[in-house]
Amino acid sequence: MVYENPDQVMIGLEVHVQLNKANTKMFCGCTTNYTDEEANTCLCAGCLALPGTTPVLNEKSVEYAIKIGLALNAEISDETDFYMKNYFYPDLGNGYQVTQFDKPIVKNGHIVIEGEDGELNVRIRRAHMEDDPGKMAHFGSIEKSTGSIIDFNRSGMPLVEIVTEPDMRTAKEARRFLDKLRSILEYLDVFDGSREGAMKADANVSVYLGTRVEVKNISSHKSVEKAINYEIMRQKDAHRKGKKLVQETRHYDEGRNVTISLRVKETADDYRYFPDFDLVPLYVGGRVEEIRAAMPELPDAKRERFVAQYGISDAHAKSLTSEKAFADLFEKVATKVDPKIAASWVADIVKGELNYRDLPVTKCDADDIACIIDLVGCKKISEESGVTIVRTMLDDGGKPDQIVAAKGLLMVGDDFLATAAKEAIAENPSAVADYRAGIEKALNFLVGKVMQKSKGKADARTARELVLKELGE
Repeated sequence: MVYENPDQVMIGLEVHVQLNKANTKMFCGCTTNYTDEEANTCLCAGCLALPGTTPVLNEKSVEYAIKIGLALNAEISDETDFYMKNYFYPDLGNGYQVTQFDKPIVKNGHIVIEGEDGELNVRIRRAHMEDDPGKMAHFGSIEKSTGSIIDFNRSGMPLVEIVTEPDMRTAKEARRFLDKLRSILEYLDVFDGSREGAMKADANVSVYLGTRVEVKNISSHKSVEKAINYEIMRQKDAHRKGKKLVQETRHYDEGRNVTISLRVKETADDYRYFPDFDLVPLYVGGRVEEIRAAMPELPDAKRERFVAQYGISDAHAKSLTSEKAFADLFEKVATKVDPKIAASWVADIVKGELNYRDLPVTKCDADDIACIIDLVGCKKISEESGVTIVRTMLDDGGKPDQIVAAKGLLMVGDDFLATAAKEAIAENPSAVADYRAGIEKALNFLVGKVMQKSKGKADARTARELVLKELGE
């Protein structure tokens, strides 16, 4: 049967969050800060699953899992336990992954995102703790690899896997969910999103209520969106041609923007879950309220506070709170200048210039931004010159006052502008006649002539006012 209703696309995500700020791995004392270290040096007998080693649970990773659950508006299980998830892969030293099965530490949560038709409540089915396997690198593409090498530095890293219900209908909604989740995790300070492997997603996609296909281990939010869009197109095309889809696991090839079949999808029974006899049941009920009391302000709450406290627009508040570092920068600037002007500069100009250059917020100093806003507010420089200063600081460094002096950005005075306005009117009688005849763009021409005489060192609004004054308006 051929279906044509696009609303029957169903998307669910499984997001693997590496708790790399837990300092040590999930079941041993090895460091989580392995990114810049030589391969196979940040490990121990436990990481390699050598005979006779036993796991010792990292308490900090449990605390982080509870914080994540609370931030997801979810239930925290009083009792949880660990299971062995059995499958063979060369980078899995034990031959099984330590995970949680029927008693996940977190269940029944939700996140509200911006959907295609307004707010969308994405349900969280569960979030559970597990350890990460090692990392394999293939010689060539995954399809035609001539060999592989393994780095066990990552083996044993603490993870929380967050599983959603299939509540998303478009790839754009899936990307928005990931953006919102990442923002929450950064506010919780449980992971460093800039580190390798910090956040990966598996996308489960089905169209027309048909067979579910999983696209595995996608590393960036942009790639998740592209992979889902491709998979929707592939599955719809198969339906149109009457081809049968199978439940399978696929790999997203970023270079070719296609998904590739890896294997037929396993079921829970294939993994032969059974309790990990080295780990006793974990009781966390007594810690939950203590952790809840210490929870930081999260993005949605901060956005509401910014609107109420600073009187800024909801759009600016949403932009500023999407990343904690931007929210912190704004609040520092807002203590020095008008908060509404600070919001406009940080959200619209500073954030845009940083994103264009793919630079972190740490490249901007609150005192420098406040200084630029003051210079513009006092009409010592134009707003355009203020933007020039931001760009120069990001590209070449320096302080606002130094850049103003070096580039000669100080604005000309009103006396100079008044003279320039008189000259522009005297030199362009045809434009004056057009303006008096009701042609509005003639006024813009005259203002432009004034700006030319000032070599861009004038406030355009002031120049316009002076031209109108000379015209007797």
